Amino acid sequence: MRTFVAVFPPSEVRETLSHAARDLPASKDFRLIVPEKLHLTLKFLGEVAEDDLARLRQALGPLRDRHEPFEVSIAGFGAFPSERRARILWAGIGEGSESLRVVARNIEDLLEPAGFDREKRPYVPHLTLGRARDRRAKLDDPDVSPPALRFTVSGVDLVQSVPEAGSVIYSVRKTYPF
Repeated sequence: MRTFVAVFPPSEVRETLSHAARDLPASKDFRLIVPEKLHLTLKFLGEVAEDDLARLRQALGPLRDRHEPFEVSIAGFGAFPSERRARILWAGIGEGSESLRVVARNIEDLLEPAGFDREKRPYVPHLTLGRARDRRAKLDDPDVSPPALRFTVSGVDLVQSVPEAGSVIYSVRKTYPF
């Protein structure tokens, strides 16, 4: 099963951010993600066998005692790998980004001894809003600001992603409150 560790913002934040993404001039060049699937990925694990799920759940257990809830704010729109060659449209995190980096590093530290490889790229806190429809996509006006949105991160979720009829279904397998 495809698995990842994530933070899901409150539904009103996801709805507002989704509407803001639709209003971007470049939005027609992207397949936008539906609001209920918007999340901050902290660690993508890929395929995890059902037999390894208990080990994964146990390895993440200490997260509860290592963090306190903290505030994050949405900071701006951007694209990976760049605005001129946009493959991924995202909303960045301003306040709280360092706290998210600490949680992501902590997850890496907890999962490596359990046999899960560390991510080689530095963690960049963001919410993926859409994926490019073709290779010519670009973010025409990255200076357009998203609405002023804030929310509290009070834990993380272990999530299973199941492909279904041209989409994916997310199921929270375990929540780790702070």
